[in-house]
Amino acid sequence: MIKFFYTKKQKKFIFTRNQQQKGYSLIEMMVVVVILGLIVLGLVTFFTGGAKSWVAGQSQLEAQRNARQAMDRMVREIREGKKLLSDSDGDTIKVKFPSSFAKNDVTYDWSGTVNNPINRIVNGSSSPLINNVQSFTLTYFDSSGNLTVPESVSKVHIDLKVDVDKDSKPDITLNSDINLRNFVL
Repeated sequence: MIKFFYTKKQKKFIFTRNQQQKGYSLIEMMVVVVILGLIVLGLVTFFTGGAKSWVAGQSQLEAQRNARQAMDRMVREIREGKKLLSDSDGDTIKVKFPSSFAKNDVTYDWSGTVNNPINRIVNGSSSPLINNVQSFTLTYFDSSGNLTVPESVSKVHIDLKVDVDKDSKPDITLNSDINLRNFVL
């Protein structure tokens, strides 16, 4: 409690505080707690959003790395092959290797169903090469650059789209043109 005194000698007011009132009131404490709570809530929201963004970025980076490795493996094996087998089509490619290679024939096959994997098939044994494929298209060209059938191919164009978060929009798009070296035409 604050008291006011007026002294005639000095002609001024003197303010004194009741000595029993020490510390803070309940209302002052509640205001401080609310303000600190809002600050902490803002910081938690900021750091949580940053952590989620980092996790999403790492997932996207890993998916891109896996897609690039899968594409590199397909390109390398198609380039090393001797010829494409006649049952290759728009979403399947079957590569025959020269007898000097230790590899058997390799098939890369996609079922055509969204979010299914591209499978790599060797000796009847299938293993997924890359998952969550949105589209996989193979286009075959002859030495003049015209569209052709797999038996007379000189160049293969691969178009691969991968959907990491399964929202029906491709997150990764890879294209590659393969000039075939060892193919007998």
